[in-house]
Amino acid sequence: MGFVELFFLAAGLSMDAFAVAVCAGLTMPRVNMKKALVIGLYFGIFQAVMPLIGYLAAALFADRIISYDHWIAFGLLCFLGVKMIVSSFVKDGCQDRECPDEACADRECPGGKKPDRSEASVSPAQMLPLAVATSIDALAVGVSFAFLHVSILPAVLFIGITTFAISLAGVKTGNVFGTRFKSKAELAGGIILVLIGLKILLEHLGVAGF
Repeated sequence: MGFVELFFLAAGLSMDAFAVAVCAGLTMPRVNMKKALVIGLYFGIFQAVMPLIGYLAAALFADRIISYDHWIAFGLLCFLGVKMIVSSFVKDGCQDRECPDEACADRECPGGKKPDRSEASVSPAQMLPLAVATSIDALAVGVSFAFLHVSILPAVLFIGITTFAISLAGVKTGNVFGTRFKSKAELAGGIILVLIGLKILLEHLGVAGF
């Protein structure tokens, strides 16, 4: 897997974290850089650790299934991609919402609801479940890394750093633009994962041009 593919894979994986970071930014009257850094670190660290765990677990069996490892990688990436694409069309809104007395006019809010100005909490009790939930997909990608013989430490570090940066951008995006780009990001991330899975399969099948 080359650098360009790894970059797009990291960006695709980080879209779930981006969507949650958008929701966190939506609750801030102005961007709180300390909280934004904590959010980015939680998502970045877990997005790096999860594929490492998946890689180590799958490496034990990679040699036994080498004849169809590309099908497994293709299936995992397509499954995750389709899941993200479907999720992008579900209007589930953001956390920490309360019904307004009047319409929210200052930003685009899910369901006509406006932000709770108390701001999102970045305590471990709040952030750990979110970091785990948004990084579960990366666990499956780590499994595919084992089958593709990817150099795992540079890969997971790159994924973690990319997710950290994109999460920071998500906080700012949510604070300035509301949820306008949340579903679009999830849709783009899902398409990226499906395309990478398809490319891996075609390369292993020896299709011309791949």
